[in-house]
Parts: sequence; C-alpha cells; structure tokens
Amino acid sequence: MKQNESSITSLISAFGRAYHCQYDTPLIFDDYIAKQLITPQEFLNIRENMIQGIHFFNPDMAHLIKDDPDKILKWITQVQLSPITLARAAFCEHVLLHEVELGMKQVVILGAGMDTFGLRHPELEDTVELFEVDHPATQQFKRERLHRAKLIIPGNLHFVPMDFTREPSYERLTDAGLRKHKTMVSLLGVSYYLSKENLSNLLRLVFSDLPTGSSIVLDYADEHLFEEKGKFNRVENMVKMAAMGGEPMQSCFTYEEMERLLADVGLLIYEHLSPEDIQDRYFSNRTDELSAFETNHFIHAVKK
Repeated sequence: MKQNESSITSLISAFGRAYHCQYDTPLIFDDYIAKQLITPQEFLNIRENMIQGIHFFNPDMAHLIKDDPDKILKWITQVQLSPITLARAAFCEHVLLHEVELGMKQVVILGAGMDTFGLRHPELEDTVELFEVDHPATQQFKRERLHRAKLIIPGNLHFVPMDFTREPSYERLTDAGLRKHKTMVSLLGVSYYLSKENLSNLLRLVFSDLPTGSSIVLDYADEHLFEEKGKFNRVENMVKMAAMGGEPMQSCFTYEEMERLLADVGLLIYEHLSPEDIQDRYFSNRTDELSAFETNHFIHAVKK
C-alpha cells in the first residue's frame, strides 16, 4: 500500500461517516468528528467523483436523477458506500462499551484508519488503553490530520505502525504497552482481503498471549459474496471496485467455516448477526435507501 492509496481508503470511509452525520436521519452511528479529518477540498473532490461515477453504480438511476447532483450523492452514499461501514461501527462500539463496563482495560483496533473512538470518548482516557494498528503511511496521514484539525491525541491512544496483513508482529503491540489484560480486538473491513490462512494466522498471533475473556468483533462476507448481485447490483459493484483498486476480495465463509476458524484459535462465537439481523437492528423503519448489505455478517467471539 502506498501513501496515496492508504489516504484515499481512509478518507472515503471517513467521508461516509461524515456525510451520514450531516445529512441522514435518524443516525445509525454518530461520528461527529469524522468531517474534521477531511479538508473541504477533499470533501468536494470525493463528492464530485461519486457523482460522476453514477453510471458505474446504476445506469438507470443515472438517467432518472441526472439533473440533481445532491440526490445522486445521497443515493450512492446510502446504497453503496455507507451501510456496511455504519452498521459494523455501531455494532462494534456497542460491544466495546459493554466490555468496558465489565472491566475490559485494553482495545486493539486492527486496520484503524481514521477511527475516532478515542477522541469521542475522553471519559475513558484513564481507564482504557487504545492501540490503533495500521499501515505506517495511514497512521502518518492520520497524525497530520489530527494536527491540522487541532485535535489532541488522548494519552491512552497508542499508534502501532504495522502492515499486519503481511508482517504481523505481536512484539510491536507489547512494545507499545499492550499487557496480558482482558482485551477487545476489532477487525472491521479486513477479513475480505485476507486469505483464510492469513486470517487464521493473524487471529492466532493476536490472541496467543491474551487471557481468557478477551474477545473480538469482526465482519465477514458469506459464501454468496461472488455470486450475489444485491440491491442495485451493489454487492457485485463492491467486488468489482475492490479489484479495480488493486486489492481484490479473497475470502468468504459459510457460518460453519467461520465458526471452525475461530474455534481453531480458541474463540467461541458469543453473538452473530446475519444480514437479516443487521437489517432489523440498524435499518428497520427507515424511509431512505440505507439497508443492510446482502452478504455481510457481524460476529462477537470470546476466548475460551
């Protein structure tokens, strides 16, 4: 991953959260800090690129709303860009805050990107240590954005530069201060891009020295990923965009496959949300286009 690639990926995710916070109601996930990490010019550029891409997403819709750029942007954001990001962030944060109530002291965020949890929860600065793990270029980019926005890095937030998809290192976590305490790990938007073997190895490495009761929240695509078209072809578009961006999706799982993979590294599934469950929990009774993706599942698993 190069500097510009890591920047674009993290910016687009932040754009989705920022747009949702400004223009959608009711909110699924309130990331009120995300927009501060994007320059006005970047926001405008992403907006224009999305609008110009409407023909890729859906030619029929491009014809129907061609004279209303704001409607085009809302349609693309709500149908394609935001649903997975918003729902998995809401699920993960709910689990995380509950785990804190139960005494959890450490959080490891794998693939943190422009995550803002530590900034939005200053009340946890003295009780929970946060370890953000991501590509060095992404972390440098984020540091620059925090500085530009005059946002102070909380004392409990530790940046751990690591390309964990290729060279995971537990020592870098311990060097940053990770201890053998009850820990929650998040792995969002990553499993798709790893081989099943690499995902298993990563989880084994991360949990090898963590105590019983430590847990993970992750999302994954089910066995229909490469055949499902989805609403307005959005699942098919997601797979195509990943390939076009140079990071093709590699893995999808049946529930039984994911259950076995987790069990092999000592993790038991505590909660599983199917697409139908995600729809009911986060998107029911909406009058806009936001809805759960057809192939995505969320899991909270706990170390035995």
